Amino acid sequence: MMQEQPTQADLDLVRAAAERGVPQAQVMYGQLLLDGRLVQRNATSALHWFERAAKGGDVMAMNMVGRCLDQGWGVAPSAALAAPWFRKAAEKGLDWGMYNLATLLTLGSGVPEDKVEALHWLRKAAALNHVKSINILGGFYEDGWVVKKDMAIAREHYLRAAEGGDFRGQFNHARMLITDGDIPGAIQWFSKVPETATPAFITKMKHFLLQWPVPALHAFANTLPEPQNA
Repeated sequence: MMQEQPTQADLDLVRAAAERGVPQAQVMYGQLLLDGRLVQRNATSALHWFERAAKGGDVMAMNMVGRCLDQGWGVAPSAALAAPWFRKAAEKGLDWGMYNLATLLTLGSGVPEDKVEALHWLRKAAALNHVKSINILGGFYEDGWVVKKDMAIAREHYLRAAEGGDFRGQFNHARMLITDGDIPGAIQWFSKVPETATPAFITKMKHFLLQWPVPALHAFANTLPEPQNA
């Protein structure tokens, strides 16, 4: 496995293995190119390596081809083209493939909206302890999407996702604590969100907190970064 902070020696080894046709190395090299770590960021080249690894049968590579197509990394964005790749990864048992396919199905992005099938894949991913899927399942039960609305089950999923480190799960669990009147507990979970959340999500959370007429929530919100420009 590559170190969390890869070195130039790691890069040389991974690149050499990728060029020899090792699918796992091709995925790793593609990720380095996508992230711009040790090499200049090149999403187009990253996609090339993900595609080579996917053709070699690497399941994570299939998911990453889908991600590139969905997000427009190195190619024009197309959820419709991404969906078959996510489905391939999902059907081969990859939790991230299940989650990404379920997201498209839930939104009707690139595929016909199908929350029933989305629920199927989210449950399979949740069974593999995929925390982002667990959080979205909580949303299904909170909103009553193709399941009977059940706040107890929603809360259980949000707590699992929060404890698993998902920043959206942490936010949602904290929301539930506010409704319980547990403001200190809510702030404790809100404070974990910025550790992994995107700047845009932190902005969303700040706006949410400032809407509550609770001084402690306002005080915490004012410790967060200023809102990002839209």
